[in-house]
Amino acid sequence: METIKSDTLQESLFYEEMDNGLKVYLLPKPGFSKTYGLFSTRFGSVDTTFVPLNETEMIKVPDGIAHFLEHKMFEMKDGDASDKFAALGANTNAFTSSSRTAYLFNTTSHEIECIELLLDFVQDIYLTDGTVEKEKGIINQEIGMYDDDPDWRCYFGSIQNLYQKHPIKIDIAGTVETVSEINKDILEKCYHTFYHPSNMMLFVVGNIDVEETMKAIRDNQAMKEFHKESTIQRLIVEEPADIDKKNEILKMDVIMPKVIVSMKVNDILEDREQRLKRELSMNLLLDLLFAKSSSLYEEWMNEGLINSTFSANFTQERDYSFLQIGGDTFAPEQLRDKIIDLIQKMKDYKIDELDFKRVKKKNIGILIEVFNSPEGIANLFSRYYFEGHIIFDLINTLSKLTPQDIEDLKPLFQEKLTSTFIVTSK
Repeated sequence: METIKSDTLQESLFYEEMDNGLKVYLLPKPGFSKTYGLFSTRFGSVDTTFVPLNETEMIKVPDGIAHFLEHKMFEMKDGDASDKFAALGANTNAFTSSSRTAYLFNTTSHEIECIELLLDFVQDIYLTDGTVEKEKGIINQEIGMYDDDPDWRCYFGSIQNLYQKHPIKIDIAGTVETVSEINKDILEKCYHTFYHPSNMMLFVVGNIDVEETMKAIRDNQAMKEFHKESTIQRLIVEEPADIDKKNEILKMDVIMPKVIVSMKVNDILEDREQRLKRELSMNLLLDLLFAKSSSLYEEWMNEGLINSTFSANFTQERDYSFLQIGGDTFAPEQLRDKIIDLIQKMKDYKIDELDFKRVKKKNIGILIEVFNSPEGIANLFSRYYFEGHIIFDLINTLSKLTPQDIEDLKPLFQEKLTSTFIVTSK
């Protein structure tokens, strides 16, 4: 068992790789009442074209299959995993993103039993043709719910406008048509390919005894047999540089219109350290521009262009990255023009060194504060782990950023790569 320390945070992270390839990380938090476990696999909605385990040819599976599989994993031969967690006094849940699927629990007691249950239900699959068919109706209802959600339609529509071929433009849950194509055999094929321990990570944080917990995990894994580890071959998408659509307007039952200006970033960095530096630098820049204390935020607020829903976010994962800026507004076209004008003039933006230092300290403080929340720690750890980083890397990298790192972002801002998605009233 290895120990990874952070002097800044005064935290110790314990790591061990099991014989089957599973990576286990434990972060003890003495005195905390809650323990949080998160079991993640590098399998998300974009993983629709790959070579299945023990095969040689690439296949294309239906859109939404990672999300569908997440739903089915809770069903066990002798009951439902959620009921078993409830019997232990624990809560459980799961989520699927574009790049990963995660299963989790939080509890204030029976920590070892909860960890073993988490491992057991995710590391076994129980499917029947009947239960798969039944699940389709449940997922189709979920798809319908998101289709009726103006915020989701605006958010996801702004992403779809940017990409022509990349599967990031596909809704995580798929469509009613693609869900209808999912069957037991395809689900099992995805499970055996992506749910191998070598493609997964277990993270537990809370009031745990490290030695006792790691031993319980070792013993649990030693009792199980898995297929031989193999490298997963995913399709490398050749995404065109241009965006797909410049503008789109969707009419829905909304009182106040919504607008998001999105911007595609084609310069995908290979070096993981540089990728992290870019992401953290972009977060600082967006804070400098749009934090509630910024002059621009105050100006747009006084002009009635924005309200508390306004936000700006940068997304960077695997082989795609993009920027989204917007919110609810009674003047969507005017706000769009302001945002695009800002993007066009970004090359002339002057960085105030005092403001930079202030915002940097603020972001370091936010990261430190996360370590007071087991749930926040676990989710942040999972998010960056599959990007090749340990959570301590964020503090170390952020503390070393300089105004020049913000300057280096300016060439990424290109008006030709921007798109606007507006949701307005019928």
